Amino acid sequence: MRLSPSFTITPAIARGLMKIEAARALVEHAALPLSVEAELRRKARLRSVHFSTRIEGNRLTLDEARRAIEEEQVVFSGRERDVLEVRNYWSALPRVEEWAARKRPFTEELIQGLHALVQGGPKSRPTPYRDGQNAVRDAASGALIYLPPQAEDVPALMRSLVQWAAQAEEEGLPVPVIAGVVHYQFVTIHPYYDGNGRTARLLATFLLHRGGYGLNGFLSLEEHHARDLAGYYQALMVHPHHNYYEGRAEAEITPWLEYFISSLAQVFQTVREEALRWKDRGFPAEPEELRHLDHRARVVLGLFARRDKITSADVAGVLGLSPRMARNLLRDWTASGILEVAQQSRRGRSYRLSAIYRQYIGTLSARREDGDESEPTLSPGS
Repeated sequence: MRLSPSFTITPAIARGLMKIEAARALVEHAALPLSVEAELRRKARLRSVHFSTRIEGNRLTLDEARRAIEEEQVVFSGRERDVLEVRNYWSALPRVEEWAARKRPFTEELIQGLHALVQGGPKSRPTPYRDGQNAVRDAASGALIYLPPQAEDVPALMRSLVQWAAQAEEEGLPVPVIAGVVHYQFVTIHPYYDGNGRTARLLATFLLHRGGYGLNGFLSLEEHHARDLAGYYQALMVHPHHNYYEGRAEAEITPWLEYFISSLAQVFQTVREEALRWKDRGFPAEPEELRHLDHRARVVLGLFARRDKITSADVAGVLGLSPRMARNLLRDWTASGILEVAQQSRRGRSYRLSAIYRQYIGTLSARREDGDESEPTLSPGS
């Protein structure tokens, strides 16, 4: 079987794409302090985790999700699976951003590896596609909502999806449109027994980041979907028949793309307004030492907005790297004078900023002590 998505770039989609480009250009050139960048990135990532898992029925509140991530020993009785879902998604997001930064190709291997992260965590092996039917039913009534393709058709459909995305990229189709089509086709094929929605949203995030639409990590499209859940599901239901083979396969998906691009434009506009709000505070020009840092170094230096010391585990977690790669980066940054060893023990090393970089990292806690209680946030509803 071969996918051939049917859609049209309507005036509404074109307007949304123009809004996205305008917001993207401003955010990319908004020189924010590293401490602000770090807090915006942390909050966006937390909200992505919470709202994407909430769409699938996760019962943790935003604050409980934060605690599940930050407090290793936290227990929410009867909601152990919810905690695991949140932690797995949190671990998957930096991995997605790292893959995107390395321009990793969009392949079935990547898809299966990402689904493994969502379902089983960082040490899981790539998961094969389902080997049976996975009908979607109403939780209350048991009524059939959607009957996805048979298991024997899934490998060919997934292979075709990857091929379509590669061809669309070669032909210059806008990245947000490709991300929207992949999102729709993935949840329609429904290649797994569980985790399809979360994986679809992460795949869209990966494609956006890889194509230069990650907004420096400040992007949280999942929150928009969760706050408009009825609209999100309605947009995905582009054909009235519940059977994949009775119209879903050939459905015209322009309405879904109009919804997806409109949602993305709204999220980009929210990030743009927040960046302008912080930019208008009149921060001094960024020192030359900071301007020369690559994305990885900026993300890691942002960790010092909330702490004095970091470890290789902190670096591996925030960048989505293996412990070995994290140690190699720390070694390089120490050699170049960005970091210095703070403490060494049998359990490992901790690192702090060198004196020259320490002067550039104003912490958020210090700002609060000076009477500024505001915090960076990208949520229009917070």
